[in-house]
Amino acid sequence: MSRIKVVHIVEALGGGVYTYFKNLTHFFGSEELIKEFETIVIYSSKRKEINPENIRKDFSDNVTLIEIDMVRELSPIQDFRSSLQLKKLLKELNPDLIHLHSSKAGVLGRFANSLLFSSKKQIFYTPHGYSFLRLDISSSKRKLYRFIEKYSQRLFGGITIACGDTEHEIAQSFGSSVLVRNGIKFNELHAHYKEHKNPRLTVGIVGRITFARNPRLFNEIALRFPQYDFVWIGDGEDRQLITAPNIKITGWFTDNTEVFPLLNQLDVYLQTSLWEGLPIALLEAMALKKPLVATNIIGNKDVINSSKNGFLFDDIHELDRIFKQLEDETFRKRLGEEALRNCREKFNTDINFGQLAEVYKNYLQNQK
Repeated sequence: MSRIKVVHIVEALGGGVYTYFKNLTHFFGSEELIKEFETIVIYSSKRKEINPENIRKDFSDNVTLIEIDMVRELSPIQDFRSSLQLKKLLKELNPDLIHLHSSKAGVLGRFANSLLFSSKKQIFYTPHGYSFLRLDISSSKRKLYRFIEKYSQRLFGGITIACGDTEHEIAQSFGSSVLVRNGIKFNELHAHYKEHKNPRLTVGIVGRITFARNPRLFNEIALRFPQYDFVWIGDGEDRQLITAPNIKITGWFTDNTEVFPLLNQLDVYLQTSLWEGLPIALLEAMALKKPLVATNIIGNKDVINSSKNGFLFDDIHELDRIFKQLEDETFRKRLGEEALRNCREKFNTDINFGQLAEVYKNYLQNQK
């Protein structure tokens, strides 16, 4: 039996999506899976938060990487050029399946595939957080993005592979969708866990300091709780919003495995995001037995079961009660153990990428 050739197309190769692709290429590039799948990744390295030199180092050698120009925002001329590049590549590669990742690739990839006419391929699409959920753009632009998502699905078809439960619910309103949750390399992450003791309750976050992560709120929380230590593991263009004297900014790391010992030293993981797909950082914190506190938004609420593995909050005043409970070490440990169990059962890449492989195979078998 010949291998199944899958072409992945991604524009938003940064943050959690970068981790997703690193794990995906190593899963499908493993000795077992390369017997069944040929994996090709067409990507853009234009995002600020990635180092293009690290991509080939971080991704599996057993997958093919092809770089093309794609940009995040709407740019009719560049977007049309990108679509023509994609059309040419897809014609040359002649894949069995095309899997699009992120809103921009979702549109460009569908359009490029439509230009192949009689040789069009089956499309799968993972939004990794719908673009119309962003709060750093105007309401009119959000409406436009939602319109584009809805009618791209209706005009060009395809099956959405949602990365989280709420994303799956939204996707079903547009058309056909299946759920394959984001995950992490659970055993590798959990190996970084070590018992620790901080002199003061230590609360932290991992990620780029950007509008989406809401550093202003993180700073307000630190000012409200001067008796605790806060850590932002990372850096970013909005670091000037971090002014509280009890916040430490660690700066960037050349290798993200250097992040995990610092993440392990936290007592509580705090996610202040304004919007998410299904956040990888929360999953990493769960693997290290951290109780979670996060804004009550899509993505975060797909991970947190309040009072079981952490807490969701809508208003900063709710944190007075939440943090008071989390001062109890025994209570924190109970939440951390539940977070670990949830992560092992629901967010393990070995299980979830196995489900993705079955989605591909089942589709092709049903077409015979």
